[in-house]
Amino acid sequence: MNTSSSITVNDIQVQIVRKDIKNLHLGVYPPNGRVRAAVPLHVTDENVRLAVINKLGWIKKQQAHFRAQPRQSQREMVTGESHYVWGKRYLLDVIERTGKHEIAIKSNKRLTLFVSPNTTRTNRELVLNEWYRATLKERIPDLIAKWEPIVGVQVGEWGVRKMKTMWGSCMVGNGRIWLNLELAKKPPECLEYILVHEMVHLLERHHNGQFRTYMDKFMPHWRWHRDVLNSAPLAHEDWEY
Repeated sequence: MNTSSSITVNDIQVQIVRKDIKNLHLGVYPPNGRVRAAVPLHVTDENVRLAVINKLGWIKKQQAHFRAQPRQSQREMVTGESHYVWGKRYLLDVIERTGKHEIAIKSNKRLTLFVSPNTTRTNRELVLNEWYRATLKERIPDLIAKWEPIVGVQVGEWGVRKMKTMWGSCMVGNGRIWLNLELAKKPPECLEYILVHEMVHLLERHHNGQFRTYMDKFMPHWRWHRDVLNSAPLAHEDWEY
């Protein structure tokens, strides 16, 4: 059974999650550099504290990167504001009409949102997010079919959802992969990179040397794709990942 607690090290709050694993893993997560330590059940808080102190330079570097990363302001879902689809910036046109809510790309610069009169900002955003979800789901099956024989694994199930700290996740036991809804806003190679990343976790659970060896073998330019993803604008400060 997993348990969670927290400690503070040099004014940095560290979430500790104890689980049935063999090694301690430190992670720094967007949007603000939250620090999380996944540790074996027997590891003490003092052991975690020492591990964090040993990695303080790296942690602060990662946090500085997230603070410096460009962010969008809260989207108001009104005509004229910017939205991204597959890494391209579009200007939104909101057209009120009776009938079905829908999204259409009218040109290489305009994204049109058709909604009923008096539709709230929240519901406009829901329409856009469902369109993003459908857009991802159109592309993912072909990517899975492409990469399964290359990686040598089979994806049991997959889905798209909002995720607070990760671009993707993988349940090794049943081969289920989840992909972050935000990937529909990023360049297409970012989706492919994250999918391959999660598929490789079916071969190697941890981000260790063996994992990187697999990534180098299957997708030699994966670091470039990762950097593209990490340099793309984040959602607003309170993003729901």
